Amino acid sequence: MRKNIVAGNWKMNKNLQEGIALAKELNEALTADKPNCDVIICTPFIHLASVTPLVDSSIIGVGAENCADKVSGAYTGEVSAEMVASTGAQYVILGHSERRAYYHETVEILEEKVKLALANNLKPIFCIGEVLEEREANKQNEVVEAQLASVFSLSAEDFGKVILAYEPVWAIGTGKTATPEQAQEIHAHIRSLVAAKYGQEVAENTSILYGGSCKPSNAKELFANPDVDGGLIGGAALKVADFKGIIDAFKEFFFELVRSDL
Repeated sequence: MRKNIVAGNWKMNKNLQEGIALAKELNEALTADKPNCDVIICTPFIHLASVTPLVDSSIIGVGAENCADKVSGAYTGEVSAEMVASTGAQYVILGHSERRAYYHETVEILEEKVKLALANNLKPIFCIGEVLEEREANKQNEVVEAQLASVFSLSAEDFGKVILAYEPVWAIGTGKTATPEQAQEIHAHIRSLVAAKYGQEVAENTSILYGGSCKPSNAKELFANPDVDGGLIGGAALKVADFKGIIDAFKEFFFELVRSDL
């Protein structure tokens, strides 16, 4: 059965001291009020070795925001999957729209990154999604299908370790959000592509997160969709109250389901 997940992407925010303080505050909040879903925080590289031992790994998983497409060597400024894993981190975001746009990451580069992450026992949070022009041209289905080529070369066993995150690029940091209906439609399409490649069982076990301006006020409505299994959260992950508000959407949703069954 697939997991419900709320993952925070800190992006290029928080110096080391601020990041440690944020991780401690979140850990205290979730220790006092246990979440009803898996929680992951993906931090800048400099935070990983400090943050990983600070949090209760049974409550919060830690991940990086990227890794290199090379094993090791003369690649100044790069950080390998092995280095990320050596900090105790368990996850890595790959294919984020900002990496694709600003650093020209291609399907082929991302395929290498995914394989190296898996070889080092990191679980990739693999991002896919369309820009505004592609959405307006109704090409979102074709775009995500092409992007999935980076992970569709994997065996079914390895693909089973991948978390997918759909990010409508036009909704990131813009305040715009896909409607719950739009989110469900594209998530269902993504799951159908996984089913066509790997079979229905693998597809049903794949977590697909929504990553476009999710916040406490709209999280419950988005997460209520059958094919939306959580969120990849940007700005709201930098404040514990906001991030916990999104995490708590799964509690509210769960309690509503229980009440409806009574």
